[in-house]
Amino acid sequence: MSATVCLADIFTCTRCGYCCQGETTVSLDQEDQARMIAKLGLTRQAIAEKYWRVTGSVVQMKIVDHHCIFYSREGGCAVHEGRPWRCGQWPLHPSILAAEDNFRTIRESCPGIKQDVSWEEFCAIFLLLQEQKERLLC
Repeated sequence: MSATVCLADIFTCTRCGYCCQGETTVSLDQEDQARMIAKLGLTRQAIAEKYWRVTGSVVQMKIVDHHCIFYSREGGCAVHEGRPWRCGQWPLHPSILAAEDNFRTIRESCPGIKQDVSWEEFCAIFLLLQEQKERLLC
């Protein structure tokens, strides 16, 4: 396998929104918050009141109708360019490396994972990407 790999070798986000569903969302670190503020062009206070759930020092996006507040079927993610790094990283979760069953389960739920890539190939490329310290945002 070539030492030069890119994220598109194993995954391309289709913006299907499956990963935006659920009763919880990811926590936003300081960089996530700053990126979201820049994308939305609103004050931190306005964004916090309208879009974030703040519990102590934990900041998350609010949930509306069982999905992230920024997701809609019609438009996908309203802050895609300013989304949290964890959203950009999904489905490249470390559990994929632990067991082939995890890989199969995640691949079944995410149409962005290349279907013709085996678990072994996927893991090898994922590990190379991590070694290259490539930002896994798509």
